Amino acid sequence: MKTGNKILDCMAYAKAKHRAVNHKYGGEHEYEYHLEMVYEFGYRFQSHLPEELRKDVLCGCWVHDIIEDARETYNDVKQELGETVAELAYALTNEKGRNRKERASTKYYEGIRQTPGAVFIKICDRLANASYSKGSGGSMYKKYQKENSDFERMLGRYTDYKHLEPMFQELDKIFNLNQ
Repeated sequence: MKTGNKILDCMAYAKAKHRAVNHKYGGEHEYEYHLEMVYEFGYRFQSHLPEELRKDVLCGCWVHDIIEDARETYNDVKQELGETVAELAYALTNEKGRNRKERASTKYYEGIRQTPGAVFIKICDRLANASYSKGSGGSMYKKYQKENSDFERMLGRYTDYKHLEPMFQELDKIFNLNQ
């Protein structure tokens, strides 16, 4: 049942769809734990977005993995939450691939850069994953740290997305870079 508050509706939709597939995070948490972290980073840094994008991008924080992980389609998301949110979820859906590098291909990052607000959400996602893996001693922390320069380059840290520099600096802090 929709509440009329788009962000709350996105949150409820994302939680329900991830629960329906029994999707976990870190092996011990319901997946919504991760989605809440992504949303919290989005909320914290939303002032770096144009005001007219904020609500849809915060919704995108909740549903960024819904096509990839919860068996929803672009059209499912579009029907439930609107075209802009569906475009964000679609842009943030990994490519088909045999390994991590193939799934996060150049084409994948091009789609993110071409979709307004998607770079912001991708950084929020990485902030959540990196901070969680660092805090829990997870094996992915070193992988995220090693990937960071390529991740930043693919997202356009020093070219098109200088306005998101405080978010990249937050990643630097998590990875103990430039301190």
